Parts: sequence; structure tokens; C-alpha cells
Amino acid sequence: MTVLVVDDSVTMVMSLKTTLEMSGFQVETAGNGKAALDKIRLGIKPNLILTDINMPVMGGMELIKNLRALPAFRFVPILTLTTESEASKRDEGKRAGATGWLVKPVSGNDLVAVIRKVLPGA
Repeated sequence: MTVLVVDDSVTMVMSLKTTLEMSGFQVETAGNGKAALDKIRLGIKPNLILTDINMPVMGGMELIKNLRALPAFRFVPILTLTTESEASKRDEGKRAGATGWLVKPVSGNDLVAVIRKVLPGA
């Protein structure tokens, strides 16, 4: 199973990559939504996408909307991992097509548990 981690924080990406790889996932990374879409257009097919919301170039909300417009990504789970905890942001994420909303910090065990819950066969 492949997880695409999208975050502009190199430290966060490395931490998530290590946690997910130790749990048996393959990990692809991108520093913003545009870079993530570019990788998808080049052919990577993640089973799940984990994205930050606030990033330069293209943020998580715009990424989610763009992904949901692609037929192959209509049902791929998309989890947000963000410092944004307001209900209005969460609602906006749900309307955009986010599967789940996680507020940083999240322990590695909790993150993997959520991923296994929303990703059949993980």
C-alpha cells in the first residue's frame, strides 16, 4: 500500500515517512499540492493521501478539490493532517472531499490506526 504524504515541512515529511514505512507502507512525498498533482499525473497511484492544509503554491483544500475531480481519485481516501482545528475549516474540508481531518500533533500509533480504518486491506 502506498501513501502520498503532502506537506511543506521537511521535518514533518521525514517523521511521517519513517512512521509509515515502519508500519509497512510505501511512501511517496510532495512539498505542496501542485507537486503532488504533478507526481500523480506522472503515474504514481497512491492508495491513500495524507495532506497538510496550509502550504505554499497549492494548499491542501485546493489539492483535495483537484483530486476529487479526477475519476481515478473519486474514492481514494484523503486525510488532512493540519494545525487547523476550527469546525468551519473541518466542514470546508469535508465539502471538498476529505475523508478525515486530523489535528497535529498526532501520535504515530494513532495515525496508523486511522489509516488502517479508512484504507481497506491496509
